[in-house]
Amino acid sequence: MNMNKLSYKMIGLSFDVYNRLGYGHKEKIYQKALQELLDKEKIKYQREIYCPIKFESKVIGKYYLDFLIDDKLILELKVAEDFYPKHFKQVINYLKARKLKLGIIILITKSGIRIKRIIN
Repeated sequence: MNMNKLSYKMIGLSFDVYNRLGYGHKEKIYQKALQELLDKEKIKYQREIYCPIKFESKVIGKYYLDFLIDDKLILELKVAEDFYPKHFKQVINYLKARKLKLGIIILITKSGIRIKRIIN
């Protein structure tokens, strides 16, 4: 699947999860629901991927990204009322660590889903 189709598919599946579960759950619940839909759609993914941050050949930090879709797209789910700088920094760091071009933040709010595409 090309990058555009893949990103639109992820956004659609995220709306499906929100429409079926509604607001008020922890991020892990939304992640597990999205995982179920990814399995059902037979979309290749990895979940909670360890991303070491290296400096001078030493690991100085680590991240765990929510989803790596088809080895090319990072998908982060956040339950919050707004996007915060830390959300963008987190995804940019994941993209750099994995040497990828596109990440999507799905923000789950009381009034629905909001989406931001992050390009490395």
